[in-house]
Amino acid sequence: MSRKKEKTVIRDHSAEANLFLRRALFAFVTIILMVIILLGNLADLQIANFSYYSTKSNNNRIEIIPIPPSRGMIYDRNGTPLAINNITYQLNIIPDKTKNLNEQFNELKKIVGLTDEDIEMFQKERRNYKAHRPVPLKENLTKKQIARFVVDQHRFPFVSIVGIQHRYYPYGASLTHILGYISKINSQDKQRLDDENKSSDYVATFNIGKMGIERYYEDVLHGTPGYEKVEVNSRGRIVRQINKHPPQAGEDIYLSINLKLQLYIEQLLAGRKAAVVAMDPNNGEILALVSSPSYDSNLFVGGISSVKYSELLKDPSKPLFNRVLLGAYPPASTVKPFISIAALSEGVITPKTVVDDPGWWQLPGTERRYRDWLKWGHGRVDVLKAIEESVDTYFYKVAYDMGIDRLNLWMAKFGYGKRTGIDISPNEETRAVMPSREWKIKRHKKSWLQGDTIPVGIGQGYWTATPMQMVKALTTLINNGKTYTPHFLLYKKSDILNANKRQPEINSDNYIETNSLGDINPAYWALAKEGMHRVMFGSRGTARKIYADAKYQAAGKSGTAQVYGLKQDEVYNAHKIPEHLRDHALFIAYAPYDKPKIALAIVLENGGGGSSNGGAVARKILDFYLLGNDSTQLDEPSPNDGTED
Repeated sequence: MSRKKEKTVIRDHSAEANLFLRRALFAFVTIILMVIILLGNLADLQIANFSYYSTKSNNNRIEIIPIPPSRGMIYDRNGTPLAINNITYQLNIIPDKTKNLNEQFNELKKIVGLTDEDIEMFQKERRNYKAHRPVPLKENLTKKQIARFVVDQHRFPFVSIVGIQHRYYPYGASLTHILGYISKINSQDKQRLDDENKSSDYVATFNIGKMGIERYYEDVLHGTPGYEKVEVNSRGRIVRQINKHPPQAGEDIYLSINLKLQLYIEQLLAGRKAAVVAMDPNNGEILALVSSPSYDSNLFVGGISSVKYSELLKDPSKPLFNRVLLGAYPPASTVKPFISIAALSEGVITPKTVVDDPGWWQLPGTERRYRDWLKWGHGRVDVLKAIEESVDTYFYKVAYDMGIDRLNLWMAKFGYGKRTGIDISPNEETRAVMPSREWKIKRHKKSWLQGDTIPVGIGQGYWTATPMQMVKALTTLINNGKTYTPHFLLYKKSDILNANKRQPEINSDNYIETNSLGDINPAYWALAKEGMHRVMFGSRGTARKIYADAKYQAAGKSGTAQVYGLKQDEVYNAHKIPEHLRDHALFIAYAPYDKPKIALAIVLENGGGGSSNGGAVARKILDFYLLGNDSTQLDEPSPNDGTED
């Protein structure tokens, strides 16, 4: 057996040592380079860009939380709260940090009664909030819901309960058409705030004034937000407060509204479609404004459901509609005193001008006859009797002699066809229509006809007016041409502090308008007022029966406005037509006669005769305000059958 030679392997230790040294040197150099890079980055972080990265770090750890200001409260003239702030609790969620929103919603439905409507509202509101900001999910949590959530709060790391101020209107529907309401800030509000450079004032605010006083005095009521600097953990929860800058609360405001009078008028109008406004003729302060029916403004705070809003929109009685400021009605015979002053001033008539009234007036050169409400006529009529008995034929002739141009000019001086300037947003008040030649061409694409002028003489035809315009015109007459701008604001809380007393001195001169009526003979004002006084207390006054036993002297004028036009020989019979086609009842009045304290304008939609129905409501209001008598009840309204104005 042959033996193989074993090969002897000799290791080269020198080569291995060199290889090891090279590898060690490479590793060492690599480590040194990494350390240099690390030290360079550390220097960059801690020295070169310390401020930048320190700020970024703090932004991850520190948050600036805006603090909403407390909204100013609203009071009536006697200090009774009309709009207040309650503390309520709402559920907030940070949607951007929540992995499965739907799963969270399903769990919260079991715990806090989260509804599909809440989720729908959340989805709408979410787009208005910045990323990583909590968004309201459910409002007005009950104590039971809060307790149940606290037990399971660990399951909802990005859901929290916070206390917020919630606007509340203690009198519900009673003052809605005055106060308006606040509600969620929407995209249109955001755009308007951006345009007005006010967005920074609303970083912490969910709501804004939408209607009425709440909107008009938004800048006064809202206040200025504060902020809180806090440290938060990875879940967005506050660990500690670093510092705080408190917000500045909005101002409280006091309105001229007399709450007792307001509530009493609402009681009188319950179940009716009507409008009443009461004003102090000595300064333009609104004492009461009632549009019936109304709606509860609390429904809109926090957002109204689409179902409920749809119900309000479809309600045939139109509770959303402010009849005092937006209701455009034919002013009817309530305008006769103003037309009398215009005709006297223009020399169209004199105090002794007499017209024979057979019960109709015929347009010269035509067979067209315009009837009086009293079919057998009033006999020989002068201007005083024409106002007292509301003689239509007298004013048909006056209108014919005046012409539409002069009628338009004069009635515009009394404020017809213009917004009154009341402290409500312009889109909440209509100008109504004081017709003119230009208006008809623009509106109807037709020229003005002579026959169009005649019904204007009794406040009919194309002429429409709001109750607010009517009461403003009335106060102008009461003050012999001096005009006050109607207003709700009595004073602000700062006025009280500055005056260092419970109530500051109110300067009513701030609301006097430039006198545009010119130099009118004082005797003409006196004649118109005397005619209105006789309406209530004259032997033939249209409202004499209602005021026969009044314990004060007053003046007024009734009006019955047609809802649809009658044919030449058609006889009006309220009992044979649907209620919505019956005449409107109107009445303007003031009292006491020698030193007026209150002026009224009343419209009862489809209410029948102005004297019997409108006058009766006016009597109740005057009794209550002047005598404190609220014990009597109104009779059922009687439809006008054409035997009275």
